[in-house]
Amino acid sequence: MTRNLIRSRTDKRAAACLIILAAIAAIAILLFIFQGLNQNNFDFNFPRRIKKIAAMILVSICVGYSSVVFQTITESRILTPGVMGLDSLYLFIQSFIVYLMGAEKLMRMNSSLHFILSVGAMMAASLIIYRLVFRAEGFNIYTLVLAGMIMGTFFRGISSFLQLLIDPNEFSILQGSLFASFRNINEKLLGVSCIIVAVSLFFTRKDISRFDVLGLSKDNAISLGIYYDSLIKRTMLVISALTAVSTVLVGPVTFLGILLVSLSREILKTYRHRYLIPGAVFMGIISLPVGQFISERLLSGNATVSVILNFIGGIYFIFILLKESRR
Repeated sequence: MTRNLIRSRTDKRAAACLIILAAIAAIAILLFIFQGLNQNNFDFNFPRRIKKIAAMILVSICVGYSSVVFQTITESRILTPGVMGLDSLYLFIQSFIVYLMGAEKLMRMNSSLHFILSVGAMMAASLIIYRLVFRAEGFNIYTLVLAGMIMGTFFRGISSFLQLLIDPNEFSILQGSLFASFRNINEKLLGVSCIIVAVSLFFTRKDISRFDVLGLSKDNAISLGIYYDSLIKRTMLVISALTAVSTVLVGPVTFLGILLVSLSREILKTYRHRYLIPGAVFMGIISLPVGQFISERLLSGNATVSVILNFIGGIYFIFILLKESRR
């Protein structure tokens, strides 16, 4: 009786906080879209801002969902899908194309084809790692994380080497695709991304409650009837898909995931993923328009949104490390 009462109070508090976050997110969206609009610039700016907001919402869903779930299955509050090396693989793909064919080829490449090839390559690399690791004896999730970190270091090193060989003029063009940007969003890519995200979330719609049990630890989850290996495989593939879509759509945003998840946990004060995941998504919808507003209208585009978010997220990450070390 007491446990049910405490749980009910916790759920009500989390739901109330979620409603407040949703309201703040709606306000942030409206301010970003309509701030500064007038009759002279409405026809030009309004459609562009709508596309940017759509991309921000999509990225928030991808990063928020994948980061919350990844921390649950790894039983760590400082790890995010970025440690799996998918961001580094994206950097390698872009650097390799420019080195092999030149920056002009990258700019002229069909955007849909480039999107599909990049996402496909990132998914294929993840699938290869997962299959190799899952078939190994004594598999555990930490082996998978270690394999991802090794892959990330490997591709990051090759990318840096290729960038040293690239012509400086072409390297400046390459840099544009290596930093998160919402300035030029392709409508076709938004449509394809929405389909991939919708299918991925539908695929794991019944796993939300299982993640609550999985958060109790692997042994407890298995004893309570969770098919651990199949759940991990399915979840990691979905995380790979969402991370790939987010990275290819706007570029790498390294510290966004840990920032969203940590703030969501601090505000909601709950372990239930039915609240944590939407909370992280709403935090993303709040932070991305704010970051883009600072980038475009306060800094006049001199700093990308990734620089701003990585600066704030990096400071918060150090704070979390110091906080965890004192326990």
